Amino acid sequence: MSKMSTNLIRHALNGPTMGTRWSALFFAPPGFDPAPVQAALQDAVNIVDAQMSTWKPDSDLMRLNAAPVGEWQDIPADLARVLELGLAIGRVSGGAFDIGQGDAVRAWGFGPDAADPQAIRGALKAPRRPAHEVLAIDGNRVRKIAPISLDLNGIAKGYGVDRLAEVLSSYGILDALVGIDGEMRAMGLGPGGSPWTIAVEAPDHHRRAPHSILTLQDSAVATSGDYRHWVTVQGRDLSHTMDPARGAPLLAPPASVTVIAPTCAEADAWATALMVKGVDAGADLARQAGIDALFLTRDDTGVVQGIGVGKLFSSKSAATAPAVGD
Repeated sequence: MSKMSTNLIRHALNGPTMGTRWSALFFAPPGFDPAPVQAALQDAVNIVDAQMSTWKPDSDLMRLNAAPVGEWQDIPADLARVLELGLAIGRVSGGAFDIGQGDAVRAWGFGPDAADPQAIRGALKAPRRPAHEVLAIDGNRVRKIAPISLDLNGIAKGYGVDRLAEVLSSYGILDALVGIDGEMRAMGLGPGGSPWTIAVEAPDHHRRAPHSILTLQDSAVATSGDYRHWVTVQGRDLSHTMDPARGAPLLAPPASVTVIAPTCAEADAWATALMVKGVDAGADLARQAGIDALFLTRDDTGVVQGIGVGKLFSSKSAATAPAVGD
């Protein structure tokens, strides 16, 4: 089902997951029944949520968080894959991406509970070692070497998108666009045999609008930004992205970072890592790692400036020019 044709029927499926919705767009011959695909896609993201949610006390991740230090714990294969990838990107990014920020995320009110001043003080004072130094993985077994609270919000949605793509592939659907809450993966080609068109969102607190347009084929895109989830402390809006060194929200992050990668889990994690590093250090890291990234900054007057890294983005600053990749 990889060849586009004018007689194919458009199917736009979606459903709930992780406090938002997943989506899948593809074209199929007349008579194709999308119901089994819909059910399989929903099952796939339900499994990811059940394993990796910090909002579900009985998730596999929360059971791992509650497990004693020093004891090997059996975990599902999907969770093991995500932990392995998270630790790998944590190492390469020098700890900028750190899945061990669960205590800080909850303390600052970005989890199921409201912000807790006492917990915030504890997160700020806690000795912080990156997760890749604290977690040992052997196949589908994990052992904590020291106390740590894991949080996969910077990678789980991206992995969920990858699972959607895998499900579609298992049904022979090779041309599709799948996503969860703006994290997207393009499979093959879109209508008419052209790459899929995806908007990079403008970093605006008050409205949803495109900043620029990407055209993608067989790749994924994810954006981390300061404009969707934040807390206000002493009149200052603080992003949900944590500074791993401090156990607190970033003080002066870019407005957003958009990353293109082969998988959405990689794009998701790298977008967070580059947010933490900031524009200058983040751009250097992206170049070293061979990552295509678009940094958007916002000045005091609200003007947005774009700084691109990699072959899919211009290397020059641009306030209004579109970022287009192929």
